[in-house]
Amino acid sequence: MIWTIILFIALLSLLVFVHELGHFCVARRMGMKVEEFGFGFPPRLFGIRPKPEGTIYSINCIPIGGFVRIKGEGGGETQEPDSFASKAVWKRFLVLVAGVAMNIALAAFLFIMGFTFGIPSVITDDVPASAHIIDEKIQVYSVLSQSPAEMAGMVPGDILISVDGQVFAESEEVRNYIQTHGDEGILMTWKQTSGEIKTVAITAADLTEMDFHGLGVGFVKTGLVSYPIHKAIVQGMVATAALTWDITKAFGQIIKDVVIHQKVEAELSGPVGIAVMTGEVAQMGWTYLIHFAAVLSLNLAVINILPFPALDGGHVVFLLVEKIRRKPVGESLRSLANNLGFAFLIILAVIVTYRDVINFGA
Repeated sequence: MIWTIILFIALLSLLVFVHELGHFCVARRMGMKVEEFGFGFPPRLFGIRPKPEGTIYSINCIPIGGFVRIKGEGGGETQEPDSFASKAVWKRFLVLVAGVAMNIALAAFLFIMGFTFGIPSVITDDVPASAHIIDEKIQVYSVLSQSPAEMAGMVPGDILISVDGQVFAESEEVRNYIQTHGDEGILMTWKQTSGEIKTVAITAADLTEMDFHGLGVGFVKTGLVSYPIHKAIVQGMVATAALTWDITKAFGQIIKDVVIHQKVEAELSGPVGIAVMTGEVAQMGWTYLIHFAAVLSLNLAVINILPFPALDGGHVVFLLVEKIRRKPVGESLRSLANNLGFAFLIILAVIVTYRDVINFGA
């Protein structure tokens, strides 16, 4: 458990550090004074300032996260030449999106590493002939609610070992066997994400609400896929773009559900849930951890660019309004919006964390 916590903190710290490093580097490049680059959140443990009147590099008490404090980012000191507020809109825009860009760049780098040394992938006929595939297995990718498979304890990510003592090489063979023998009862053996081996007799049943008859479980063939370095670069860039788009659509659907239906169908995880998943993924191997880190980095990028107060995307919206109106949004209005946005995010984090504790504690 302690190693899971340490690994989670290290992983999250890396993602946040890279994000803040983007803000830091571009701010300095744009001629802005960075007053502090902090690892963790205050209160401060200690800090160093290599140059008089230079940037303070600090280590803080709360080890999750980090921050960059730029002179004039709150709207004041507009007359100071090294202030954020005194710079042209396009320069401030670059500073605001730099963190998101760095998280996307990190994800691309991790995907390229993954495709070079082996990245978890679904094995289909579309996998290029140049790909090298190892560690092939049949995995659970979906389980219907209230289905026989769910009642037996199957969850996405579990690895199928055998069905009635038979080992299958293709997911299609498993599906055909289940369709033929499901009503007779099937003895299924699988490895859970925790590493425990489980064997349960499962019989197909009717799911009347879905007009479905079967075990209610879907399988796919997966493996570690690697490419020559020049092709790994292309595959990594393509995977980054595709996953960024998928995550963006997913958040768009969540926002739509909240606005139109006043509910969220998607399963959201907070720090507790992500920490648990980090431990589970780490047990699967470092290649899986690289893939997981890349996915988290893209999620962090998309979340931060959402046009919501207190996030980078919210600050970008204020810049766009300023560009259209040709004058900045009032400091009091901006401060109020950011404070309300921050309060909402804290409340959301508490709710999601509570749900994580209930779900994963169970």
